[in-house]
Order: sequence, then structure tokens, then C-alpha cells
Amino acid sequence: MASLKSATKPKKPVVKGGGKEGQRPGRLADHLLARAPSEDVAVYDPADLARAAELAENAVSRHKKGESIVAIETASGVSRQGRPVTVITVVNDNMPFLFDSILGEITEAAGEPTLVTHPVIAVRHSKAGVAEIVGDGGLAKEDAGLDKVSVVHVHIGRLSEEAAAALGARLTKTLAQVRAAVVDWKPMLARLDQAISEFRYAPVPLDKKHVAEAIAFLEWLRDDNFTFLGMREFKYSGGEKSGSLERADKPGLGILSDPDVLVLRRGTEAVTTTPEIRAFLHGPEPLIVTKANAKSVVHRRIYLDYIGIKTYDKNGKLAGELRIVGLFTSTAYTRSVMKIPYLRSKAETVIAKSGFNPDDHSGKALINVLESYPRDELFQVPIPTLRKHAEAILGLIERPRVRALVRADQFDRFVSILVFVPRDRYDSVVREKMGAYLKTVFDGRLSAYYPAFPEGGLARVHFIIGRSGGKTPKVEQETIEAAIRDIVRTWEDALAEAAEAGGHDAALKAIAARFPESYRDSFSSAVALVDAERIARISAESPIDIDYYRDAGQKPEQASLKIYHHGSPVALSRRVPLLENTGFRVISERTFEIDKEDGNRVLHPRHGAGERVRPADRSRRRGRAVRGCVPGSVARRRRQ
Repeated sequence: MASLKSATKPKKPVVKGGGKEGQRPGRLADHLLARAPSEDVAVYDPADLARAAELAENAVSRHKKGESIVAIETASGVSRQGRPVTVITVVNDNMPFLFDSILGEITEAAGEPTLVTHPVIAVRHSKAGVAEIVGDGGLAKEDAGLDKVSVVHVHIGRLSEEAAAALGARLTKTLAQVRAAVVDWKPMLARLDQAISEFRYAPVPLDKKHVAEAIAFLEWLRDDNFTFLGMREFKYSGGEKSGSLERADKPGLGILSDPDVLVLRRGTEAVTTTPEIRAFLHGPEPLIVTKANAKSVVHRRIYLDYIGIKTYDKNGKLAGELRIVGLFTSTAYTRSVMKIPYLRSKAETVIAKSGFNPDDHSGKALINVLESYPRDELFQVPIPTLRKHAEAILGLIERPRVRALVRADQFDRFVSILVFVPRDRYDSVVREKMGAYLKTVFDGRLSAYYPAFPEGGLARVHFIIGRSGGKTPKVEQETIEAAIRDIVRTWEDALAEAAEAGGHDAALKAIAARFPESYRDSFSSAVALVDAERIARISAESPIDIDYYRDAGQKPEQASLKIYHHGSPVALSRRVPLLENTGFRVISERTFEIDKEDGNRVLHPRHGAGERVRPADRSRRRGRAVRGCVPGSVARRRRQ
């Protein structure tokens, strides 16, 4: 058993059924499993469920107000369909974000749970812990002497003691961040109101229109459109080219009260003051919206949204920055871009600079591009880049093609790439290849990808390539797009291009198009056209053709051979002795069967992707060493 509290067996709390008439009294077990899916409960024996309820009750009994209990029982005595399970019970004062945060940590560490329950119960605390379990958590509203307690009870596969201890430590840290975010929620709103007032009334030396939009945006965040998780203040000292940004003496709020939570960093090192940070602080914009390096462990397991707000002293001099981290709520992703402050000003600027009338066809099309632009990216992208990318996407409506739109984070922490490819060419294999290419060319790692399928014939994938240090490599858009075209290009595409470049007629292209997948995995389309030309020459009257050649990668003593035969294949027992008698040793062989329509006849040429051979030993060949080449292949393939 692994537990973050004492493992001594406590006195069990009294379990009552208080409240109104008709309310179910019962045991903790009744509340524990009351809302559990019946299909999940049905696979347990009653004795195992009783044991699980006993473990949960033991954890609840140790809970004290203001504390958390994390009990991880590796030797739980509970089995599911004969397989032992680890039982996790987390008991906490009821508060927002608990369930999602706890389950996110467990799932990330141990995979999919087999049973999850989350009752909220009303209890009466004593100094030693829970003295009495009264009933459903709703009773606490009617009795001021009762407390609402959240019980998250999860079953997972059997963990080792080491893994259980590590999970317990992470859960404890997660609960601490949840508590910090909830406790500091009102102080964070108060600090935000202070920032709004300073923008509104202090002598801020910025464009009034930009400041007004910043105020509207901050008020919009405050109005339940942003989940505030942390705040931290920084002070700025020095000039525009050599100034530095350092943490203020004021303690952080929420999760940023922990100094180890870093908002901006490269690798494991905090980003303090860079030319890019100075450029923002001395630039015309009142605030910046981007992504933090850290993923949220509170509520949702995604990268935190980071909002940096400039602060000024009473004389209008730059004083520092207020950093806010949290998560945009669903309205930030579902509401029209034209109705969200900060985003609407970006959209209006792009539309105005485009010269389109918003009521015309092109203007409406551009608005649609902005509405469907990845919303997280829209918050972060500078207006000049947004305009360039939006116009490029608009051009894809009239002429669909491969397109890659790149934006490097101004702090060199990641690269954002919007990739458009033909929808009928997109699948998970193509996506993996594109991700592997992009992380290589930008010297980073694939942090995230978000596929989307907007209207039209193109699929869009938003790749995020994380970086650990140094300047972001500059790669030409044409280079990236050429590489992606190669990734999505099919064998048929390459065949058509090779046929056009070589001036081959449609008949040869038709023969090559019928080559089986096993052949295509081994030979290029250009080689296929050469083979098709030889196949076209053979018939029942002239049933065989042979090609000796050497591949570029072969050694001087190696060569290859292809045999094209009409009808049944030339038996291996005939081919190999002939080659060995001329001084060669067969290394490998592959055979492909191809149907070629010729008028009313169907020919069945056998494409032997030959025998790769080496000269035989001189003593075995009576001093005759044959220098020559014959083509090689690997394994016999089934007819397709």
C-alpha cells in the first residue's frame, strides 16, 4: 500500500442518513457507487466492491478540513475479473477543477482507468478527521455544521510501489495547484481590475485606441471567458536596449505563487530578458497573448495561455509586466472573431488592409478564413503575419495546392506551421511523415498537432514544433512545401510525371499503372515505365526478354538481372543453375505477376525482379571468373 497519510487504521466514522424524508440513508458504499456506470460495476464480485468501499471509507475518515488525502493501495485486495487492481482514493474539500485535474494526472501516469466514481458527500468533521458521514453533499446547504467533501475513487491496473509513490507525489502537487488557483481567484480578479483601472486612468504613453481595446479585452477575460490560474508581477529597470525584467517582491498568486512554475523558458532555463522581450515592453501594444511553456495540471491538460500586461508608474514610465496564466473558456473558441476584443481589432485591420468590402464575395470569404483560423494561433499571431497567411489561405479557395505557413515564436520556444494538403492524400501516415520532417528541419520536437477539415478539397494540420534553445532555423517556405509535396505525392502522381517527362505513350503508362503494390514498394515510377516497355514487347510468339544492369549502389562485383516472361514464370530451378554455371551466386530473388490487356487477349508476363549475384570462387569455377551483372530482388510476392 502506498499512501500519503498515516497507514494506521483509524476509527471509522459514523454513517447516517440525515436530511429530508425519502432521502436515501445507507452506507458510504451506496454513495460511492450510486452514479457509477452499471457496466463497470457489473464485472466486479460483491466482495471486491465491498473491499473497495472499505478502502474509500478509511481514506474519508482521515480527512481534515483544509487538507487532502491521497491513498493509493497497490495491494488493495480488490480484483476485477480475477486481475488485481490498484485502488486510488483522493479526498478533498469540495472545490472546482478537482475531478478533471485528478483524473488527468492518473490517466497520464497509468492509462485508462477501469472504474471511476466521484461522489460529493456531506460530513461532520472533528479534530481527528471525519466523525460522521451524513449523506449526499446537497445536505450541506441545509446544515451549516456540515462540510462538503469530494471523493474521487479510481481503479487502475496494478502499479509497483515506486510508481504508486511517484503518482502520489504528483497528485499532491496537483491538488496544491488546484487549491492555490481556487483560493486566489478573487485576489487575481482584484489585481486584474487594478490593471484595468491603471490603463483607464493612468498616463499610459500608448495609442489610445490600442489601450481602449486592451481594456475591453481584459474586461472580456474577467467576464467568465478565461479561467484565471496564476499571476506574477515583474519590475523593469534600465533602458530600451539594456534593461532587465526581474520578479517583483510581491508574492505570486494562484499557481504562480510557486516560484518553480515557469511561464517562459527555453528547455529548463527561465527566459528572463531577451531582445524580443524588450521589444514587446517598448513596443506599441499594451499586452501580449501567447502560450506558456508549462502545461496546466489544473482542469485541462493543455499548454497554459499566457497574457502579459505592461505596467506603468504614476508618471507614465514603464514599470514592468503583470503575467497572467490560465485557460480560455469555450466561448473564446466558439464566439465570432468579430465579437471578441483584441481579436476583432486584428480581424478589422486585416480586412481593411486587404481592400475588400466586407459585404462583397471576397470580403466575406476573408472573414470566413479568419473565423476558421486556429483560434489559439489567432490570439498569438502578429497582424502582418496574419494578413500574409490569411491572403495565402484565401488563394487556396480558387487554386487548392500544398501550402505551409510558418510562424516562429518571438521567444524562439516553438514554431507554428499551418500545413494544407489535398484531403484525399491525407491520412495518419502522411501526418506522421510531415511531423517528422518538420521537427527535423526546425531542430525541435513535435509538441502537438491539430488536424482540421474545412470546406473544400484540402485538409489542414496545425503543427507545433517545440524547441529547447538557440535561434529558430530559417527555412524557406518553398523548401518546406516541396518536401511536403514529395510526402503526399502518390506513386500514380510520380508515374504521370515520369510519363510526361519521358514522352511515353498512354499504353505504357496504363501497363505500369497495373503494377502491384509490392512492385511499387521496390521500384520507382521511372523504372516502371522501362519495365512496361519491355513487357509490351513480349507475347506468346516472343515470350521472353532479359535485362542485365547494375544499380548505382551495387558493388563492382555485383549486378542485377530482370527476366520478363509471358505466361507462367521461369522456374527457379532453371534460372539458378544457369547463373551459377556462368560464375554467379544468387543473393536474392523477387517475382511479380502483372496482367497486360492486349486487344482481346490478356497476357500474364512474369516480372522477375531478378537475381543479384556475385562471381563464384575461382577454385569452384575452374579458374573462370565471370564479370557481369544481373538484377536483384528479395522475396516472392503473391499475385495482386
